[in-house]
Amino acid sequence: MSRAVRIYVSAGEPSGDAHAAAVVTALRQRLPAARFEAFGGPSLEAAGAAVLDRMERFSVVGFVEALWKVPAHFRLLARARAAFQAKRYDLVLLVDYPGYHLRAAAAAHAAGIPVLYYIAPQMWAWGAGRVRQLATVRRLAVILPFEEQFFRDHGVPATFVGHPLTDRAPAPARAEARRLLGLDPTRPVLGLFPGSRALEVERLWPRFRDAAARVVAARPEVQVVAAGTPHARYPHPGAIRIHWGDAAAVFAAADAGLCKSGTTTLEAALADVPMAIAYRVNPVSFAIAIRLLRVPYVGLVNLIAGREVAPEYLQGRATPAALAAAVLPLLDPASGAARQQREGFALVRERLGPPGAADRVAALAQELVG
Repeated sequence: MSRAVRIYVSAGEPSGDAHAAAVVTALRQRLPAARFEAFGGPSLEAAGAAVLDRMERFSVVGFVEALWKVPAHFRLLARARAAFQAKRYDLVLLVDYPGYHLRAAAAAHAAGIPVLYYIAPQMWAWGAGRVRQLATVRRLAVILPFEEQFFRDHGVPATFVGHPLTDRAPAPARAEARRLLGLDPTRPVLGLFPGSRALEVERLWPRFRDAAARVVAARPEVQVVAAGTPHARYPHPGAIRIHWGDAAAVFAAADAGLCKSGTTTLEAALADVPMAIAYRVNPVSFAIAIRLLRVPYVGLVNLIAGREVAPEYLQGRATPAALAAAVLPLLDPASGAARQQREGFALVRERLGPPGAADRVAALAQELVG
């Protein structure tokens, strides 16, 4: 092209912001003159994209919670549609966040702009009937190994690019991670991972905190550290240390973890940390979800393994007593429960593929603007 390539990047939550930023960084290597504008957050900004709309005002979890954000999303979509119709961009890169991005994809397609969708909507979980909503996507870059065949079978040009978590820098050794967190390297550590969104933390933190208290009551030598986010509150932590930096340090330090369902379970598997999985949403949201779900598990680690590697505790089953009972044996690395989980993790790591996801997405983007 004789002029600079113009790419619009859209990411509506912290994880998507980080993954989108990695792709922008990789694209700058391939297309040094490219210009990027975005709906996103601090990671995209740090990667050099001009962030036109901040994601922090939009991110929610659950069907009911999303209703409160509908007007703001419609205004955002109207601004994006106007830019697409004005032919301001050569490519639209959408990352995750399907509730909004499926509409944005349709708007870009209507304006004749190719759409690359990275991190596919989990339509395999909710029924194949929704796949037709991806008809406006030129290429779909998927990060779970079973997704490529699923989407191709339903007529969507999908490519498995590997999982972006495998691109992370190697974690420090366990003893070093504990020293960095101010923990005693010789004592066992329980990690708490209640999520990155304020609503997730609000619903899971009391359960995780009280489960940790039960663990410490049974084994007083156990240290507890939580992966915290500045966007959430952690009331009455007691002796629990809240770590505000990268959660990777907490995974590196932990012998076992309490994890919210989803990507957090893959982070634990990559770090070889046995876990119990929990998730809680608005009761109405859960009632809707349980009727629509078409998969046997909510933990991605279990879905990729094709069996229950780590136990799952959803809604009312996620009690402090149940979570404590599940995680206590995992603190002993020689226990049968811990060994069985680590065998499952090895399979999951193999199926996630090698590092390089962001660069593979960048290669797809380059093809679309070439």
